[in-house]
Amino acid sequence: MQHLPSPVAYREDINGLRAWAVVAVLLFHFQLPGLGAGFFGVDIFFVISGFLMTAIIVKGLERGNFSIWKFYMARARRILPALMVVITVLLALGWFFLPTPDYQALGSQSAYSLGFLSNIHFWRSTGYFDAAAHEKWLLHTWSLAVEAQFYLLFPIFLIILWKIKPQLKTLFWGLGLVFVASLALSIVASSWQPTAAFYLLPTRGWELAAGGLAFLIGREVVALQRFAKPMLWSGFALWVIAFVLLDSTYAWPSGWALLPVLGTVLIILANQSQAKFTVNPLAQWLGDRSYSLYLWHWPLVVALYFAGLQNDWLWVSGAIVLSLVLAHLSYHLVEVPTRSYLSASSLRKEIFAITLAGLVIGLAAVSVRLFTFDNRLPPAVEIAAAEANNKNPMQTECYSVSSKTNEPIDCQSSSIVVGAYLVGDSHADSAFSGVAEAAKRLQYSVMYWAKAACPTLKNAKFNSFETNQGCYEFNEQVFSKLEIRNDFKPVILFSRLTRAVLNGNEEPVELQGRTRIFFDKEIKFGDDSLFQEQFRNSMVKTACMLSGQRSVYLVRPVPEMGIHVPKTLARNLMFGIKDDIKITLEEYHERHKLVWEAQDQAAEQCGVKILDPLPYLCDEKYCYGSRNGRPLYYDDDHLSEYGNKYLVPMFEQVFRDQLAKD
Repeated sequence: MQHLPSPVAYREDINGLRAWAVVAVLLFHFQLPGLGAGFFGVDIFFVISGFLMTAIIVKGLERGNFSIWKFYMARARRILPALMVVITVLLALGWFFLPTPDYQALGSQSAYSLGFLSNIHFWRSTGYFDAAAHEKWLLHTWSLAVEAQFYLLFPIFLIILWKIKPQLKTLFWGLGLVFVASLALSIVASSWQPTAAFYLLPTRGWELAAGGLAFLIGREVVALQRFAKPMLWSGFALWVIAFVLLDSTYAWPSGWALLPVLGTVLIILANQSQAKFTVNPLAQWLGDRSYSLYLWHWPLVVALYFAGLQNDWLWVSGAIVLSLVLAHLSYHLVEVPTRSYLSASSLRKEIFAITLAGLVIGLAAVSVRLFTFDNRLPPAVEIAAAEANNKNPMQTECYSVSSKTNEPIDCQSSSIVVGAYLVGDSHADSAFSGVAEAAKRLQYSVMYWAKAACPTLKNAKFNSFETNQGCYEFNEQVFSKLEIRNDFKPVILFSRLTRAVLNGNEEPVELQGRTRIFFDKEIKFGDDSLFQEQFRNSMVKTACMLSGQRSVYLVRPVPEMGIHVPKTLARNLMFGIKDDIKITLEEYHERHKLVWEAQDQAAEQCGVKILDPLPYLCDEKYCYGSRNGRPLYYDDDHLSEYGNKYLVPMFEQVFRDQLAKD
């Protein structure tokens, strides 16, 4: 095998480690049974990068000829050409196969990936293990962003240390400090801010620093070679332990990542060029193509999810084979030729070529993100996809999202007399225009107050892990407003109560087994019988308190589809699947049993009335997320502006009752 010249001697055992790392990631992403911890392949890559970058920089510093610009360009020619080709292919294919919201999301991801900021982008938008992750075509580029940020800062850090005192001991203690500080931050943040801990360099830096320390220790402590084989097998054993013990439910990276990281460090320190599990033809073939294999496999994983084929093992097997084929082609047709050409070019020509290509692809990505293009896809597909943006037009000015805005915003549908008050959370917001239409038909307007994820329940408070605090304060102010307005107009309470109280397997992972709210005392895990009793009591107390001076209507939970309806329907239509999105009535009643019981209890004890959306959204067998190819929801559980009009007849009853009183 031939390899381009490098400041660091080529090591086949490290190339073999790349093979193990990429295979672990690939099989984890394709969800092969028994590989629930394969995600730590990325941690192995980080250790390898730390080792190699430290070796390159330190040898340059010792010789006195280290050039930071040549270092940066070497990393650019290694990473960018293959990444640009993947992005270009995805943008081209997306033109023909992705509905506008998905295509615009791809444009955004492409731009962030080219700028090596995708880890920050995905930190702000999704968790790596969340269900929505399988909709992100370039999610895997988060690790490239971490490495690129490391490449940018690391040589500057080592140069500063070298100027302080040009000794390896200085570098060792500097890297050791980074290792300890970053590891401590990782352990704390993995529980406190798990998504940030997973994606960001400060909590990943210790893994890269571990590789750097491995280089320094291996160079200075020659006696370690006496223990080469025990280190090799101990490192491999740590990998096996990690595979057996860990899965995606563990906080990561945290302290658990020490298992694969230290295992990799030991294998690198062993420096065994004859180890069969790293130095064999297959491992070397995969190691050479590991970068391209990493780049190409994830878009194929996402494509399987888009087509609903992620559990079809024939298709999964075909996707794995195709990943290997594309990796081989990318290695020979992109990686090797571009590195050879750019390495032989002048620094100015190299910078010009990479910058020009990046600008062209970046401009295309930004254009995809900012603009819509008519007649790209069949109209039915675009109509279905566009429903994702068909939300309450007054949402921005009326809806309290931030914990800083706990005061209810007076939001009235029109200037005519108020006929009812709509109070709740995002489900109230999603139904607002439907309620307003019902009010308008009987010459009324509606006033609504809504706060994100805040059910209208007396004494309800957000649990400590929720970022959107202030539910208790918001509800108390709503109750005060209703008391001051003593106009005897009815109140419609509409909240996503099930999500607030469900103590089950909800996304994201860190919230599983927890309720989002509490009443008297925060309850995090375990038996929730006490919480359920508190919930029922709060429902009754709220209903009875409000019904003392006005009519109160409790809205039954709307059906929740469990999938993003517009996206799923649009993708189905792309593949010729015209079936409407639906769930069974049994599924609905099983999920919402507790809320129904509490509402029935409130109706019995307080005389409040129930508004049931099922006759309008369901038949005798199914509840529908779409009708005749048009979504009723803008995501998985919020009615769109089109869908909420199905409930206008239900809400009309409120205003008919009020008209009879007036």
